[in-house]
Amino acid sequence: PFAGRLATRMPRATHARAVRLALDRIRRGDLYQVNLTRAYSGTLDASPADVYLRLRRANPAPFAGYLDCGEIHVLSSSPECFLSLEGSLAQTRPIKGTRPRTGDEFADRRRAAELESSAKDHAELLMITDLLRNDLGRIAEIGSVRVPRLASMEEYETVFHLVSTIEARLRGGATHLDAIRAAFPGGSITGAPKLQAMQLIAELEPCGRGPYTGSMGWFGAGGRSDFNILIRTVVMREGAATFHVGGGIVADSTPEAEYAETLSKAEGLLRLWRDRPEEGSTRGRVPP
Repeated sequence: PFAGRLATRMPRATHARAVRLALDRIRRGDLYQVNLTRAYSGTLDASPADVYLRLRRANPAPFAGYLDCGEIHVLSSSPECFLSLEGSLAQTRPIKGTRPRTGDEFADRRRAAELESSAKDHAELLMITDLLRNDLGRIAEIGSVRVPRLASMEEYETVFHLVSTIEARLRGGATHLDAIRAAFPGGSITGAPKLQAMQLIAELEPCGRGPYTGSMGWFGAGGRSDFNILIRTVVMREGAATFHVGGGIVADSTPEAEYAETLSKAEGLLRLWRDRPEEGSTRGRVPP
């Protein structure tokens, strides 16, 4: 781990209040789900390249990438595919549902089984799967949208996730850029309905997300394109470092469980710092 300082921008009490406000909106019928996130910020005494290599070791993931934008460096070890395109075929793989891994085989099997049987997590993923079916349907051939995998279990270094796979064939004349426009920003990191969720996120989150929950990817030769969702991502600027973690809030969410989920997702990122922050050491802002 590297030397540096780190503090949470949205400690437990502030996060709990934001979750309760989100639940009030859901129960009023304004929306079904919102992805609420909180940030950590501080410093890291290391180069962005060294931090990225350490992140890849601490939190290996299939959709990782390093983007050098001059003053800003985006270091991502993302497990989530936003869009993978080959010719006219499009695929997206939203993630919902998380359980931490402990390293103990028996305990991990129990947690994986708990996630697989969780009605709440399956419902959360089903909402987003349906949202992304509709997103792709706007630029797909009629009848081509399908879900070959619904709520499959995937294992990562520090967590278990549930993942769906949605596929479609782009209609004649539709480009890869059209597909990105139709689906961006990703449903898994906004909510449903998407516009209402984004409006609530702007109200409840105390600081902007920056590149986080955007996308990093490439347009390649031969009609291939691949883009991730920028989660499990550190943004560095002149030694300063920021990352966010979050989760989907639905009608039967609780502040305690949602906060615990953010800690599980933060684990691989917190391993970058020699000294971990005391949760609650800084104050966030949530409107009354």
